[in-house]
Amino acid sequence: MEMHTDVLLVTANVGSLFDNVGEIEGDWLREFFMTVHMHKPRFIALHFQEVGGKDYMVNMGHAENFFRTIETSSEMADFDRVCVYVDSHFKAVDSFTALGSMYFIHKSLKNIQQYDFNLKEFKAVSGHNKYMGSLEGVLTVEKEKFPKNFWPDFKWSRKGYMRTRWLIHNQGFDLVNVHLFHDASNLIACNSSPSVYSANRKKALRYVINRISDSSYSPLPFFLFGDFNFRLDTLSLVQNLSMSADIQTVKKDSSNEVEKIICEEKDNDHKLLKYDKEISAFHDVITEEEIHFPPSYPYSEDYTKPTQYMNTRCPAWCDRILMSHSALDIIHRRQEGECGVVYNTVGSNICMGDHKPVFLCFPMKTITH
Repeated sequence: MEMHTDVLLVTANVGSLFDNVGEIEGDWLREFFMTVHMHKPRFIALHFQEVGGKDYMVNMGHAENFFRTIETSSEMADFDRVCVYVDSHFKAVDSFTALGSMYFIHKSLKNIQQYDFNLKEFKAVSGHNKYMGSLEGVLTVEKEKFPKNFWPDFKWSRKGYMRTRWLIHNQGFDLVNVHLFHDASNLIACNSSPSVYSANRKKALRYVINRISDSSYSPLPFFLFGDFNFRLDTLSLVQNLSMSADIQTVKKDSSNEVEKIICEEKDNDHKLLKYDKEISAFHDVITEEEIHFPPSYPYSEDYTKPTQYMNTRCPAWCDRILMSHSALDIIHRRQEGECGVVYNTVGSNICMGDHKPVFLCFPMKTITH
């Protein structure tokens, strides 16, 4: 018999939340709890990137408090089983990813198990399981930082992925937290289409997909959510805007070198989607629900301007929830008039930091014998 279990997946780059300790945390948590309250999921997966922010050596203690606050809050009291994985061991330079994943299981959800990657079998989940530090030797999570030789021309940074595997009412699936390489320079990004950074992300994402699809463990439907750092095809965008928008080229005083290009066009959030091309290279293996929300990055960190973008980068849909085609098949499409699948941002009118968290809520098809 087919059943449905309501699932909420959330991805949040929380770097600026920790860089502005205390300022936005209260509102951030309230918006997250409101999303939980509104959609009433039975299973929640929260994927965080940049835990501890840029100054992670100073802020990692605060990060641990942040996770504890979510876990022990009255709003989450009905979730009686919790699994927390935070890669906070920043001294292990070769393996530190600053990724954090939290999973909440509602007391009404009886039949759920988690995979042990060592024993290669599913086991019942009970109580609160918290793993903070290096995550070495934790058997229910797989974690990898991208190899050093991946980007020989770029600074090696704390990017990688983390995977857990679940079984709800006999339906198995993987949840993968991922953080890909960003655009270091807007001007270099403008040099070619696709940009050199886009090529790096493509290589890294292929690597992740190949790793989670290889024969080490029998492949299952997977959801891949995190900060992909996907950017718009900037060269095409600038060429297009140069016909319709005001363009200013700013040169350095000392030389004739271009320092920045300023393009201004109003109210074009949704027109930008046609320049969002990075996922198209992966349509053979992954898909996504339709996007109806503005770019998730880079929002102003000024508390009073929660819907304004910073002019440091071109707005982009960096934060995404992607899935394998087999995962798309286990999303139940409800009938007309019923609440179905929702893909949106958290806190669209509140300052959440430079990234708005992105969530996907859906009824998952599960099987009972």
